[in-house]
Amino acid sequence: MSDHSANALGEQEEVLPGGNMGGATRVGATVRRPAGAWSPTIQRLLRHLRERGVTWVPQPLGSDEHGRDVVSYLPGIVPQYPLPDWIWREDVLTEAGVYLADLHGASASFDTVSGVWRFPVRQPAEVICHNDFAPYNMVFTDRRLTGVIDWDTASPGPRSWDLAYLAYRLVPLADPDNGDAIDSDLDQRARRLRMLCDAYGSGQDPAHILHVAVHRLHDLAAFTEARADQGQEGIRHHVGLYQRDARWITAHADQLHG
Repeated sequence: MSDHSANALGEQEEVLPGGNMGGATRVGATVRRPAGAWSPTIQRLLRHLRERGVTWVPQPLGSDEHGRDVVSYLPGIVPQYPLPDWIWREDVLTEAGVYLADLHGASASFDTVSGVWRFPVRQPAEVICHNDFAPYNMVFTDRRLTGVIDWDTASPGPRSWDLAYLAYRLVPLADPDNGDAIDSDLDQRARRLRMLCDAYGSGQDPAHILHVAVHRLHDLAAFTEARADQGQEGIRHHVGLYQRDARWITAHADQLHG
């Protein structure tokens, strides 16, 4: 359940679910979160994307009287775990791939020279990666994908870095004992991985995406462990989960890329 409070102007503030990188709050038709050195770059990125037709990202609105980063609120349903059954429909999978490709295509021309990023730049820096392009950051209306939120961790990187994480979450590329995954066999997951790569386009090879997914999960495990060491003990159990999923991908890579 969300917490509610009123700000100095009497506007109702609602703490939004998710957003484990730092408190997102809804105020009317806006979303506000603590700003950082990266905030002006992310505001400029969102403006760039919208100017190039990616209208399903939040509108950048600068900062508020408290110095918080402000973007427009995207109405709809943002699924949280345990995910609803309809998230695993094939049209959701392919739509997500198309949206990610559109994002990457529009971001390729973004001027990164003066950019400040919360997450590291990864080479080859082909596009701007969302870095958390997953169902819990997607907005749905009538079970159709209509938006993607939580852009503060975006940074330059390879297309495959984002696509591999989306595949991990939505194919899924996870040990069957992972309670966040759908119950499906290797053939089904291989087919869904191919469908996602085809929907994204740009000649993405499932075998390469599997390789990147393993790297991505080990990186995520290390990042999560560091956050746990800094006091966020509630997420420490995810470290072993990510490592186990990485081992599962490695063990089944031949079957998964067909």
